[in-house]
Amino acid sequence: MLGRSFPLVGLILLTAVCCSRTSLESLSTSDSATGGAVAGGPASSTGGLQSTGGSTSMGGTLTTGGRLATGGNAPTGGVPAFGGTTGTGGSTNATLVAKSIVAGYYHSYATMSDGAVRCWGDNGWGQLGNGMTIDSGVPVTASGITDPVSIAVGWRHICVTVSDGTVQCWGNNGYYGDLGNGTTTASLVPVTVPGVTSAVAVTAGEEYTCALVYDGTVQCWGGNIYGNLGNGTTTASSGPVTVTAINNAVSIAASEVHTCAVLNGGAVKCWGSNSQGELGNGTTTNSPTPITVSGITDAVAVALGGHTCAVLNGGAVKCWGSNSQGELGNGTTTNSLVPVAAIGITDAVAIAAGGGHTCALLRGGSVQCWGDNVYGELGNGTATNSGVPVTVPGITNAVAVAAGRGHTCSLSSAGTVQCWGRNTNGELGNGTTTKSLVPVEVSGL
Repeated sequence: MLGRSFPLVGLILLTAVCCSRTSLESLSTSDSATGGAVAGGPASSTGGLQSTGGSTSMGGTLTTGGRLATGGNAPTGGVPAFGGTTGTGGSTNATLVAKSIVAGYYHSYATMSDGAVRCWGDNGWGQLGNGMTIDSGVPVTASGITDPVSIAVGWRHICVTVSDGTVQCWGNNGYYGDLGNGTTTASLVPVTVPGVTSAVAVTAGEEYTCALVYDGTVQCWGGNIYGNLGNGTTTASSGPVTVTAINNAVSIAASEVHTCAVLNGGAVKCWGSNSQGELGNGTTTNSPTPITVSGITDAVAVALGGHTCAVLNGGAVKCWGSNSQGELGNGTTTNSLVPVAAIGITDAVAIAAGGGHTCALLRGGSVQCWGDNVYGELGNGTATNSGVPVTVPGITNAVAVAAGRGHTCSLSSAGTVQCWGRNTNGELGNGTTTKSLVPVEVSGL
């Protein structure tokens, strides 16, 4: 059941269009940003810093759209959030290559240039989508999904938006209805979420899911103990409910039990659990309805773990919430109830948040990470935590980044994927279960 022990992860990616996944041809590392689930909303347009990226977040979702950028769990990128983040990029030639990435708790995903979804890592609840419940240390193909618009990865379930605006989910269905089909029955194959017909992005928390709709509204379903569905209650729902007073969202991201939306104009609103200050309003009081994050007026993307981070127009990063591992990047391990600046980050184009670590994709294609490093998730060859950003060696042409609970992945401009950190379930995709303190290439994409 829903808990507080495993904050979600987010992912990041580069993209800049509403409502569709973007190829590298339309992206540029000189003017992109990432975060959250992808969305566009009727009033949104792309401009300024363009970006895609995940939340968010552990799992998380990536999203595109908004006044400036893309944000959230899947890339078109980008899903931050509990479940990883997604990013878009990769080569645009005829060769089969990865186009976007997203990371979950202990599993990872890539969308391919032929429209397939390739998955690896933890599969205890069938979340790899191949009809089995056996972990895989190398990529396998998810059945029945072709050319998804965005991907969101929760703890034990996966959801995608497809080109007709519907949402399909598979994996564990919990006690609460994580899959959104009105039941609590798990499914090894994708099931359609009834009533969602114009989704442009999706993000997933531990045991819940949210979809960004084309009109700028947000619909959520599943567990709701902390008010993370945003409908003013703490009652679970196995079908979609509408988030209160959100009608101009351009990206969304979910973490373990809190959710955030970037609004057209650059403000950020969050709802759900606030025990660590992750809602960013200066309190530790949970909120079942969206509340405004203090002092953020020009966000282009968000990513969520047990903490929250936003990429700002101009490339700075601000974070708030839990900081026990230094995941806020301000050189301390003190929680913050309001946004604080990550030291030295001035040219971020995307952001990803993991269980206790954060990574930023920088304009030139490098990646910097900070926070928890017990598994080597910072990628700098050590297992020592860092309260300030450190550079991941060997990553120079990244177009997306995604963070899981204890691992991180990046997508290169050539369409290859590298991962580092925890690998107990094969989430690095290199055919082993040995952790790596430095990036290793995913096999067989």
